[in-house]
Amino acid sequence: MAFPVLAGISAEPIDSVAHIIQIALTPVFMLSGIGTLLNLFNTRLARVSDHIEQANALLMDGNDDPDRNQTLEKHLVRLHHRTLMLDTAILAGGLGGAASCGAAFVLFMGSVRDSSVATWLVVMFGMALACTVGALGLFLGDSLIAWHGLKREGPMPRPTPKAA
Repeated sequence: MAFPVLAGISAEPIDSVAHIIQIALTPVFMLSGIGTLLNLFNTRLARVSDHIEQANALLMDGNDDPDRNQTLEKHLVRLHHRTLMLDTAILAGGLGGAASCGAAFVLFMGSVRDSSVATWLVVMFGMALACTVGALGLFLGDSLIAWHGLKREGPMPRPTPKAA
């Protein structure tokens, strides 16, 4: 039995709208994944920022050991590179999220049969995918820098205990 409100409407437009809503879920799920990645990138960036503060504090603590200070300087350079990688990954992820929203918006605002809307849809979703792949590549770059730095330079030096 049909709903009274829908009695005069043919089934074809409803199927068409349902199909558009189903397709629109793809960018929405992608946006959810991008949001999770952005959370990960921000958490990692906060950790790198904490390490930068720790290295700077160790450099300013008055210890004149040249080997230790040189190691700390190397750590700071590596941490700076990681910050740039993560900042760029966050930017790419944000652009990917915006493009995903744009793709969902295009689906709701236009008809898929209209070629200009279809072109915009392909451009927006393609941009979302490209930005997400770029963000993941930058995250991989950060991970490689962190791993190779730890392997090459070792852990960050600990503060030296002060004599009482």
